[in-house]
Amino acid sequence: DIGLATAQLGEVLGELNYRNLDDEPAFAGVNTSTEFLAKVIADRLADRVGAGAFGAGARGLAGITVTLHESHVAWASYERDV
Repeated sequence: DIGLATAQLGEVLGELNYRNLDDEPAFAGVNTSTEFLAKVIADRLADRVGAGAFGAGARGLAGITVTLHESHVAWASYERDV
């Protein structure tokens, strides 16, 4: 369900947007690189899939890929199983 997926992604990103991530206790001592953030987002989305937040249609979902673009030439991607 694209509506549920959009809402879940928005919630996950809302936890990260407009914050100094170096001040977040969950990221203490971690280099919050684009690669790291792609993994965090993928992991949080996968957790939500497992909890049923994406609805019944996501039960057969095998994996998630998150790609973050810093610019038109700089990006990072993370892929994981659900």
